[in-house]
Amino acid sequence: MKRIILAAPRGFCAGVAYAIDIVNRAVEVFGVPLYVRHAIVHNEWVVRSFEERGVIFVEDLGDVPEDCPVVFSAHGISPTVRDEAISRRLKVIDATCPLVDKVHREAKEWAQRGYTIFYIGHEGHVEAVGTMGEAPERMILVDGLEAAESVQPADPERVVTLTQTTLSVDEVSGIIEVLSRRFPMLNTPRKEDICYATTNRQDAVKELAKRCDMVLVVGSTLSSNTNRLREVAETCGVVAHLVADAAEVDPAWLDSHESIGVTSGASTPEVAVDQVIERLLQHAAVPIETIETVRERIHFRAPRELVDVAAGLLPMADAPWERA
Repeated sequence: MKRIILAAPRGFCAGVAYAIDIVNRAVEVFGVPLYVRHAIVHNEWVVRSFEERGVIFVEDLGDVPEDCPVVFSAHGISPTVRDEAISRRLKVIDATCPLVDKVHREAKEWAQRGYTIFYIGHEGHVEAVGTMGEAPERMILVDGLEAAESVQPADPERVVTLTQTTLSVDEVSGIIEVLSRRFPMLNTPRKEDICYATTNRQDAVKELAKRCDMVLVVGSTLSSNTNRLREVAETCGVVAHLVADAAEVDPAWLDSHESIGVTSGASTPEVAVDQVIERLLQHAAVPIETIETVRERIHFRAPRELVDVAAGLLPMADAPWERA
């Protein structure tokens, strides 16, 4: 190993920072235990850090005591889950990423217009489950090129595509190309559904791949966007490994590659990247440089009511979750 190259941007996107901020503020307002439905973001380090503070993560709302606060994760939930929370008188704080929420709104709008929606996503992923729950009778999951070639809508002239926000840009382009060939009247959203951060991080990895012979992607195997980064690097022809932390870095990799690129998924805290860099430098004291492909300036603010209650500017009794 002769040099380390860091990708920029990397790590937390605006949606992840937004969700984490909401949980932090909810802990201030309600104390612990605080319940969160599903992992707030797909990163074990983040989840573990909240668990150590008394936050409890559940998959079933039945595990949340009645009249207690519950935070919905960044991935979004279906109307069925929301209705269950209301029926059980839970205090709901929604940390759904605004970009995921955009796709939910699009799903409802197209369904109301009588269209069949081809939802490009991964079967079983929590974001896909939540989005498809908005209009299950109108949505068909398209999980790959084979599905795109075989899908059969009720009306081929009234079809539209929506997309999970964390997919590979190139993969989605290929699927839409197939669907467009088969259905000439296919509609696509005016603004792309794939998250800006997902796109930016994939573009940065492509630049890394031009200058490195190995790329380390720091993050969780549970994270869709993180897995896509590894796949993008491999597609560019370089060796790529996904590592959760510094302990997973194999010293043998470092002896067989000269230039090592490092990036991280949108739900990966920077401390995990720092630890991986430290591990690399222990092996060899080499120069570190950064490639910045774009500067991100997007920021999402936590719900005003939650901020005001946490700051003592709004009485708890006037908060919307108290009136639900």
